[in-house]
Amino acid sequence: MRSQVPIKIIAQNRRARFDYEIEENIECGIALQGSEVKSIKEGRVSFGDSFAEIKGEEVWLNNLHIAEYAQASVFSHDPDRPKKLLLHRQEIKRIDRRVREKGYTLVPLSIYLKHGLVKLELGLCRGKKEFDKRADIKARDIDREIRRDFRLKDW
Repeated sequence: MRSQVPIKIIAQNRRARFDYEIEENIECGIALQGSEVKSIKEGRVSFGDSFAEIKGEEVWLNNLHIAEYAQASVFSHDPDRPKKLLLHRQEIKRIDRRVREKGYTLVPLSIYLKHGLVKLELGLCRGKKEFDKRADIKARDIDREIRRDFRLKDW
């Protein structure tokens, strides 16, 4: 019997789940400075238009904003600097092949704490068309109506 690992979700990229069709989720670490870790633990992170790209044999996360830590004084970090993602070399090669061949995009989905370490959930995504987004909204509304009908139904 396996015990569940406690995970504390810090932030989620809801916009990515709306704009992209997520094919695969990848858990990876992030190379951070001390003040960045403390700021993330306070929840002071925003995704904006963040994305990941493969440069050589490394994966870099761009446009992820981590606010400056107030108590860091002089030793604070640059809030918008590119952050290196920690993945195995074979994983990077596999992801790189899929991104190059099929036109996928690497988008961060969430940041969370696992065993006290900051982890990032990276999604291998394909952009949705406008009609796909409308279909998702319609399906969500229908599901909400069904749940409401069952809740209000007098048995």
